[in-house]
Order: sequence, then C-alpha cells, then structure tokens
Amino acid sequence: MGEPVPYGESSSTLYRAARRKPRRSGRPRRDRPGRRWWRALLLVLLVLVVLAVAAVAVTYFWAGSRLKDTEALADYPGRPGQGKGTNWLIIGSDTRSDLSGKERKELHVGGGGQRNTDTVMVLHHGEAGPYLVSIPRDSYVTVPGHGRGKINSAYAQGGPKLLTRTVEQATGLRLDHYAEVDFLGFTHVVDALDGVRICLDEPLHDKKSGADLRAGCQTLDGKQALAFVRARYSDPRGDLGRVTRQRQLLSALVREGTGASVVLDPFRLYPFLAASLDAVTVDNGTGVGSLTRMAWNVRGLTGGKGGTTTVPVTNAGLNVPGVGSVVVWKPRGARTLFKQLRRDVPITASTVK
Repeated sequence: MGEPVPYGESSSTLYRAARRKPRRSGRPRRDRPGRRWWRALLLVLLVLVVLAVAAVAVTYFWAGSRLKDTEALADYPGRPGQGKGTNWLIIGSDTRSDLSGKERKELHVGGGGQRNTDTVMVLHHGEAGPYLVSIPRDSYVTVPGHGRGKINSAYAQGGPKLLTRTVEQATGLRLDHYAEVDFLGFTHVVDALDGVRICLDEPLHDKKSGADLRAGCQTLDGKQALAFVRARYSDPRGDLGRVTRQRQLLSALVREGTGASVVLDPFRLYPFLAASLDAVTVDNGTGVGSLTRMAWNVRGLTGGKGGTTTVPVTNAGLNVPGVGSVVVWKPRGARTLFKQLRRDVPITASTVK
C-alpha cells in the first residue's frame, strides 16, 4: 500500500510538487550574456558623456581665462535705443608698434605706432537671419568731438570707445558687442588651421599688400590671407573690392574652424582656439558664450542664411581737402539699410549675396 495522502491535499498537487526542481540556495542568479553586454555598453556611454561634459566645461573656463577684454561700449547722451536682434562691431586692428622689423617686411606693412583699422563690419543676427554688413574704412562720417572724417580715424584718435560711438551715431544702431582682431594674430589663426581655402575668379596682384595669387581655388597661409584682405590699390573697385574679400575670408575662416575636421580633433581644435583667443579682444561685457554664438552666426552665412552686403555708396573716390579720398554713403539707401537692421527684417536696401 502507498503512503497516505496528507489531509487537505490532492494527489495531483503532490505529483506537481514532486516534479518541481528544488531551488538552489546560496548561489546568485546569473545574468544572460545579452543583458551583461547592454549594461557594459550603457556604462561606457555614461563614462563618455561625463568625460565630454567635463571636457566642454574645462575648455569653457580655459577660454574664458584667456579671453582679453577692453572698455569699448559706454552710455552717452543721445545714444541709439535698443532695436531688435543683436549687433556686433567686428574690426581688424593694425597696431604696427607690436611688429618687429622682420615681421613688417614679411607682411608688407610700414612702421609707426599709430593704431589703425582696415576692417569695419557690423554683424546683425536675429529673427531675420544673420547679416554681415561692411562699412568701408574711408567712409566719410562725423567723428564725435573731431568733426567730419574717415570712420577709421575714430579708432586712431580715441580707440574702441570712440569708434563704437562713431559707428552708432552714423548708423543709428545700438551695438551690443565688440570684437577686435589684431594684425599679426590674424595670420596665426589662419596658420593654426593649416590655411584657408579661397576661390578667385581672376588673379590678384598687389605690390603694396604683397598679394600674388592666381585665379582658381587655393589654400592661403597666414601671410597670404592677410595680403588678400588688405589688397586694394590694384583693385579697380578699391576699398569696395577689399571689403568684399574681407567678408569672404572671414566666412571661410569660421567655416574651417567650426568644421568637423577641427572640432573633433583636439590636436587641431586647441591650437586654433588658442590662436583665436590670443588674436581677439572683446568688450568687457562679452564672454565666451556670446563669442561662440557670434561665430556660429557667421558660419550660418555660408549655409545660405541671411547674407552679406556693403553700405550703399554714392561716391567712392571723393577727394576732401585735408582728409584725402573718402567714401560717401547714399543718404536714403544707408538710412533704409540700418532701419531694416534695427527692425530685424530682411534687407532690401542693398544687394545681398
């Protein structure tokens, strides 16, 4: 006879219990291979994210500690009110006292310690898209406290503060930021990128600037790039031709510097950033974040956003006694252009490329 069935349990219940495998005690359950692989992958991704965030933070603070600033913007009676969007004044300064005799010879510049600026541009960005507007350096405007003169004379006579005030009163735009690139530093930025690629429709030869470039696409080193943006005496358009080349090179420089081949390669990125930070000076209210947004907006110009243009002129070679050859703006065209920038609407007052 079999064993008696305990009270309250059926034979089928006991049969299932007998077939059930006993649970092993004291041993942890092993994960499946696929689960272990996913955990390892997530851990690696987490470490990479932490390292990336740390690298960005370190780079940000390093750049901030290296960035030079100056008092360039100040309030004064009659200063234009704030418009829509953001306005930058970007200049290229020619402080030759910092150059050695050998450097002056190599860069085809004369001596003297007077400060000058060959490049004056307004970058506007907002809802209407980024616009880069060149102001010819010989523009004939009122320089506060000095009467009528060339716009670049404001920098020589009163530095950044007088130049920004002169630009604001001549254009009616309120400037939010100021960025200045020095003469020699510009060549180091280009060389840090191993040159910038420029395409020319025709050859450019200019003895005074040292430009000697063939037609077609080519990579310019620092000295060649500087000669390219300074050439004007052999250009039939004079200063107007030069400002076009300045915009062309600035766009190419930013495009190269923000490209994947530089941003993803620390051995190219950090030398480029170091050279750029050494070359640029901003107003004391501008930080690395604002400077990065400015560069990103200039890069947007190469992607079809906004456009580039020059202040409309009516006379690009008027000779004024005691002043020399000057550039005279078209009164109506210039007023309309700057009004459109203040309102942050698409530019129609001048040809946009």
